[in-house]
Amino acid sequence: MTMKESMTRKLETALSPVALEVIDESHLHAGHAGWRESGETHFRIHVVADAFAGKSRVERHRMVNAIVAEELKAGVHALAIAARAPGE
Repeated sequence: MTMKESMTRKLETALSPVALEVIDESHLHAGHAGWRESGETHFRIHVVADAFAGKSRVERHRMVNAIVAEELKAGVHALAIAARAPGE
């Protein structure tokens, strides 16, 4: 299973999002710190879930980071997060 698949599965299970997009942007960072030729180092996550209602941006990011903590430890170098509640 790829990092993208693993993160997608975990986020779907933990948050039951109404919208989720996990984008591997590694190719955009070739030659930069943390980049590996094999890829799967730089990701962007767009997620919309009821679980984020009433939470600050920092709380939302902490929630996402906790869900994908294993992937971050296993070689994901950079993670950009856009997390919001439905209707925002």
